[in-house]
Amino acid sequence: MGTGFGGFLKHYSFRIFFLTLLLIASGAVSLISRHAWADDTGDGSNAAATSDQSGGQTTDSDSDDAYDPFIDYNEYDNSGDEEADINFFENGRLLTAALLVGGRTFTNGFKQMYSDSVAYGGYLSYFFDLRFALQISYTTSSHSIVVSGGGQTAKGNVTFNEIGLDLKYYFNMDDVKKGLANFNPYVIAGFSPITRTSTVSGESEFTTQSAVAFDAGAGFEIPILRREMFIGGQAMYQMVNFPDQYSEITLNNGTIHTGIYPNGAIITYLGILGINF
Repeated sequence: MGTGFGGFLKHYSFRIFFLTLLLIASGAVSLISRHAWADDTGDGSNAAATSDQSGGQTTDSDSDDAYDPFIDYNEYDNSGDEEADINFFENGRLLTAALLVGGRTFTNGFKQMYSDSVAYGGYLSYFFDLRFALQISYTTSSHSIVVSGGGQTAKGNVTFNEIGLDLKYYFNMDDVKKGLANFNPYVIAGFSPITRTSTVSGESEFTTQSAVAFDAGAGFEIPILRREMFIGGQAMYQMVNFPDQYSEITLNNGTIHTGIYPNGAIITYLGILGINF
């Protein structure tokens, strides 16, 4: 049972490492390309102005630009795209990293078996633009187990370890009062592979199991220290179905029925302390 967490990390560590390297590499390429574009802006206008004059006569610059093979390439279809890119380059974030500390509770059968407890972890987010970000997170929590039936009580503990892959969408707060706009609210959704390791003395049916949860939640971030860091909060609702969700919990080698089924949802609420890159 004690190897459940180690096996979990061994199984997923390479994937996490690969995804993290991919995100960092993508961000570096994006940042370099934006710097190159920023350095080159303004050159195309001078070249176009020079090509508009021939033999002392002035021609229509718009029609010439469409067919001039020497005009600088422009990746933007319209000025709106260019303005959005400049805004992201000057005001947006490329990467954020954060520490998470909070609590975890449950519903249905999980609530009858597991106690509420502290949850903690961290995440790394990569921003595609001002509104969308991809988040990779890790959270863990440990809870006590108390199961009773037929005048007998069994006690133990259970540990939940999960790696989340979620998309975040930040709401546009341009038309909101400045005080409220600083909260930067967002919604988040995705999937999390979860490993549950249960140990109850004398009861062999409590084992290590894995499943994939569907995540849905919301949160907010408040910038601090000249927007270099932020604090916030996040609540997550996770729907998860472990392989034994329809198997009744029994004690004493299956002779005592408890009427409890190990199913339900996981609710996690976390405080956030992060840094912007």
